[in-house]
Amino acid sequence: MTRTALTTALAALLASACASQPPAPPAAPPVPAAATPAAPTAEQIAAETARLNAWFEARYEEELAFSPIMLTFLGRKDRYNELDDMSEQAEIDQLQWRRNSVEAMKSQFRYDWLTDEAKTSYDIWQYQYERQAAGAAFRRNRYMFDHMNGAQSDLPTLLISFHRVDTESDLQAYIDRVAAIPTAMDTLIGRARLGLEQGVRPPRFAYEGVIDQARKVITGAPFTKGKDSALWADLQAEIDGLQKKKLISAARAQALKSQARTTLVMQLKPAYQRLIAFVESDIGNAAVNPSGVGSTQANGAAYYDEMLRLMTTTDLSAEQIHQIGLSEVARLRGEMIALKDRVGFNGDLEAFFAFIDSDKRFVFPENDAGRQAYLDQATAAINNIKKELPRYFGVLPKADLVVKRVEAFREQPGAAQHYYPGTPDGSRPGTYYVHLSDVSAMPKTELEVIAYHEGLPGHHMQISIAQELTGVPTFRTQADFTAYQEGWALYSEWLAKEMPNTYQDPYSEYGRLSSEMWRAVRLVVDTGLHAKGWTEQQAVDYFDANLSVPRAAVVSEVQRYIAAPGQATAYKIGMMRIQQLRRSAEAALGDRFDIRRFHDCVLAGGALPLDLLDRRVKQWIAAEQQR
Repeated sequence: MTRTALTTALAALLASACASQPPAPPAAPPVPAAATPAAPTAEQIAAETARLNAWFEARYEEELAFSPIMLTFLGRKDRYNELDDMSEQAEIDQLQWRRNSVEAMKSQFRYDWLTDEAKTSYDIWQYQYERQAAGAAFRRNRYMFDHMNGAQSDLPTLLISFHRVDTESDLQAYIDRVAAIPTAMDTLIGRARLGLEQGVRPPRFAYEGVIDQARKVITGAPFTKGKDSALWADLQAEIDGLQKKKLISAARAQALKSQARTTLVMQLKPAYQRLIAFVESDIGNAAVNPSGVGSTQANGAAYYDEMLRLMTTTDLSAEQIHQIGLSEVARLRGEMIALKDRVGFNGDLEAFFAFIDSDKRFVFPENDAGRQAYLDQATAAINNIKKELPRYFGVLPKADLVVKRVEAFREQPGAAQHYYPGTPDGSRPGTYYVHLSDVSAMPKTELEVIAYHEGLPGHHMQISIAQELTGVPTFRTQADFTAYQEGWALYSEWLAKEMPNTYQDPYSEYGRLSSEMWRAVRLVVDTGLHAKGWTEQQAVDYFDANLSVPRAAVVSEVQRYIAAPGQATAYKIGMMRIQQLRRSAEAALGDRFDIRRFHDCVLAGGALPLDLLDRRVKQWIAAEQQR
């Protein structure tokens, strides 16, 4: 699972975040239709493409002006002491800006005078607006706070992991941002109250997660007795670092620590207490064994249909996705049975699941040594893949990758591992984050496949290459389409099987099958919850019947689907489309098919809606046939 800047890294914040509205795109006289030749010349195509690309660069800078958080995530220090405007009106303003930009694009540029790559940029810009406009009707269907996303965890993560402190002014900006959190928090609480007015509230487990995370942030010094809280420890370390570099004096360091402590205690703590009080006041109304949005929200069915379109970038209906899931679950069960027989296990598949779940050889020790062993082995698996990449890719990422344990204040037993991208300039590496508070929820059988999904050749490969692209407008290097990104990561799990020294243990291959089965089950469960009225318990039972996954991980996954309708369907839909495109290319090119060139084609355009990826690969096939 990826946490990119626009969808998952600080996802809830950036979804609802804007700043003051930038100016509308400047008007330019349309190209006169008269005297235009029937077919543009190569020079006209080059000139129009260059003009559009320059226009995109200007528009992207305007778009970034909406979000100081996004600027920080990209490694920039513009508006470094600010947070985003989290209000509903800010979203309305941003949508109007995007509408204006699309209208200007249509009036100022000739689509048929563009290169294929520029046409893709044009189509993506318009597509992003259309999806944002379609989603506007469902602003109040979103949960402002849940156990997966929300200011209670995302803002501390922003400050600790992404707000880089190189100077005293950077540290002051850090403190200013802490002081800005109460405004953001209160704005989001107000929006959550608007949702409650139309019956939109998270289930009880989500509320419980918010309370737990919020309390952890304000537990420990300087808020309570005990060891330093995560924010206070980070602030002190940053201040001490500046003093060690002789950028500030000892007296100035003490003054900054005093200011930081006062801001945490007098401003941040009351804001978190207000959030906890709000959640506690409504938690009694929240469902204990909840269903999905289709049966719990007045317009939930329409909301879910829109979320499926957004997440899969297709027009597949909930019923079609449900049936695809059932078919894939049946196929993968057959492969699991074959593997069970190959390792000589006597018993049916359910007995095999029980064996995997209960045998201690498949889990690391529940101690610090076991946690470190997991991190070390995941790093080793990624390092092995690094050596093999040149045989499968022509373009390789420049950014480094590190494996880390999730910070204590947001760590959850059994929660999904995830990836945070590095900066485009490489100053911050990509990070594969692992939840290790419950080591038993992280079986050895799945260690390899998760490392390939989150790291190489999965999310880190795809996102780093996208961020490092130079032949497309900058906005495309940060474009975010879940079906493409998660589809690529799931395809990468399957691709890794072709590489040497992977899945050598049959139980690691079982882990790969389990991972793909997991995503197939998601198609069934997500649509079951949100379109068919399944309860949380029904979804958990279906998982248990088809996977040997620790109960904590199953419950965590199902609760994630309930909180984020549609997101879980993107993985398998995207993977299957990429596999289909590869089969088409292999059939069309025969012996001339080059796996490196195919992968470069898929990755070199950045993230795309699946239909545009389909068009891109077909254009590549045609070019390869003529090469």
